[in-house]
Amino acid sequence: MMRLSKTSGTGGTIKNDPESFVVEEITGNGTVLALGKTFAAGDLGEETDAGGKFTRFVMQKRNWNTIGAMKEIVKRFGRGIKSAGYAGMKDKISVSTQLASAFGITPEEILKINAKDITINGAWRSKEGVKIGGLLGNRFGIIISDAENPDNAGKVFEELDLRMPNYFDKQRFGYRLNNFRIGLHIMRGEFEDAVMDFLTCIDNESNEDANAARISLRESMDFKKAISEFPRFLNGERTVLDYLAKYPTNYANAINALPRGLSIMFIHAVEDALFNFTVESQIKNGGFDDAVLRCGTNFYGFPDISTTVSCGSGDGRNLPFPVANIVGYETREEYLSGYEKEALDRIGVTKEMFRVKRLPHLGMRGSFRPLLSTFVNPLVSREGNGLRVGFSCPSGTYATILMDEIIKARSIGLNAIAPELASP
Repeated sequence: MMRLSKTSGTGGTIKNDPESFVVEEITGNGTVLALGKTFAAGDLGEETDAGGKFTRFVMQKRNWNTIGAMKEIVKRFGRGIKSAGYAGMKDKISVSTQLASAFGITPEEILKINAKDITINGAWRSKEGVKIGGLLGNRFGIIISDAENPDNAGKVFEELDLRMPNYFDKQRFGYRLNNFRIGLHIMRGEFEDAVMDFLTCIDNESNEDANAARISLRESMDFKKAISEFPRFLNGERTVLDYLAKYPTNYANAINALPRGLSIMFIHAVEDALFNFTVESQIKNGGFDDAVLRCGTNFYGFPDISTTVSCGSGDGRNLPFPVANIVGYETREEYLSGYEKEALDRIGVTKEMFRVKRLPHLGMRGSFRPLLSTFVNPLVSREGNGLRVGFSCPSGTYATILMDEIIKARSIGLNAIAPELASP
């Protein structure tokens, strides 16, 4: 992964414990949900509704990811995860705050919840639940342990000048880093290859039982036997195996059996790798002045992709943030940059293939994403034997990408995620 800053990094590590990675959500009206602070609807520019069937609440949690915490809350009232709402996902290894909602549960009930390492910092009735994307960004407080060159953090911040490469981070490509490959198989109609990669790839597989089960299936191709061997926590794999045990050659419908939220990640991985290639190519070739698209900012100073226009217009040339496509079947040909066309050629994919005709529910229309994002209010201070850095960045931007610029740790680039797109 090519970096924007040239200054040597601090070295060191992050996420050594939850307290070393603090994430405070910034709501749509610019309110930071500070740790330990109680909020009311009015603080967030919202109104309470006595007849509303939703409860919106501020959740603070330690060592919980968002889905796990929401499941823990709603199950106490006999409800499933579909009754829960949240604007964005937060990492498990963190102390974090975020706005959330629950359907059919009262504020009084939410406030009485007594769950380990989950605190409710305010709750109120509303007509609407919280929806994905309904946040402005996040404020981070991150401790770097064992930094060898702590003074370099401030130098990197200064060199970046409130700009950072807007790469998708490695979690978008799966812990086995095979989501891109599976997505390509699906888009090419190679459904058996896609399914078997999903079930039997052992790259980066750390669980011994899962590793053994995947190898056994690869050798036997016995789906019924595999059901008894695959660990229970591999829910997606077991869903596919249940289907194939009944219909052993219908690989397309086996993918269709997966929840859309899981199977869509394979197609997203193809889009995301194409985007990362464009970011890396722009940096490698000297910058972003030749971007085809640009966008303006919102009131917080973050990129606003709703203002995206072509640089061929007079207004577009003056906007501050270069933008690229998240390529889909509706991406306009004139909006494709030379880098994007090169990337599509390298992997043998056309825009039309993003319709995924055999599995149309996985089709991707396309959208925009800033090539460069921003961070605001950078802070650096010593904290005991560690180094604390702070900053705020927009939703959809990965704080870990900025931390990679600061630490200069060994990053996972296109050679691991999508070798076809890696530089020779």
